[in-house]
Amino acid sequence: MSRQPDRIFPGIVLMLCFCALAPLLDVSSKLAAENGIPVGQITAARFVVQGALMLPIVLWMGLAWRVDARVLGFVFLRAVFLILSTFSFVSGIEVMPVADALAIAFVEPFILLILGRLIFGDEVGPRRIAASAVGFGGALLVIQPSLAAFGYVALWPLGTAFFFAFYMLVTRAMAAYMHPVTMQLHTSLAGIVICVPLMVLFNGTGWEELDPVMPGGWNWLWLFGVGFWAGVSHMCMTYALKYAPSATLAPLHYTEIVAAVALGYLIFGDFPNPMTWAGIAVIVSSGLYIIHRERVSAKAKRAAAAATLPPEAI
Repeated sequence: MSRQPDRIFPGIVLMLCFCALAPLLDVSSKLAAENGIPVGQITAARFVVQGALMLPIVLWMGLAWRVDARVLGFVFLRAVFLILSTFSFVSGIEVMPVADALAIAFVEPFILLILGRLIFGDEVGPRRIAASAVGFGGALLVIQPSLAAFGYVALWPLGTAFFFAFYMLVTRAMAAYMHPVTMQLHTSLAGIVICVPLMVLFNGTGWEELDPVMPGGWNWLWLFGVGFWAGVSHMCMTYALKYAPSATLAPLHYTEIVAAVALGYLIFGDFPNPMTWAGIAVIVSSGLYIIHRERVSAKAKRAAAAATLPPEAI
């Protein structure tokens, strides 16, 4: 069933809300990390708070909350990839500007394109492969000055891109079996099951990234913000996809960089240098070109399918 044109506008608004709110998750994470909260504890806080917020929403919506045994393994696999993606990104923004890290992480669509070809056999033409290579080149423009300034920690956001690409592939495999809101709840619960025991296990070990500390003062707010903004922003994206097709919403995702630059400058005084801006421009341009080619390919497939239908079916 096609979406009505008058329902697409709410989807666009919700997607823009996601792009404006998602960087607040990153800002909360950076504030917590700069105030001595270990990266692992920040990661765990995301799932604890998000799970606590999602449970009443799922119950209020009357959604089935039980998990089919056939997809339970995928739920935990999805949680593992999201944990690794979150841990990698927080490790990066602990010392890097949020906008720089986000720009590097935006190579994820290029990685997803290649993985979709290798795992699902998706058709990927030479133009999209070339655009992906150019996009990676743009990421190198961002990484190079970051490597010089921050060392190998600048590679953490690249890990985020890889892990999030696998997270999206698992999500794709699960989409037919679970409601997206329920999927979000159970991913949070699986994340809690994985992260909290690890925090207990590493408590008192002195391992900087995983040994939890007792938050004080504003750190409670920053940790709550990590889970709160993750839950709110991803709910916006979930419902945006309900109202508008992904092909319409995908180009809007790049406005998240604008919000990240603005927040990074206002809160931390960070502003991308000229080479980083050049890298951002290359990444965004390559991503928009790939979206364009996806639309062209989808249109050609629809035309070919229509041509094979008998006249009475059209």
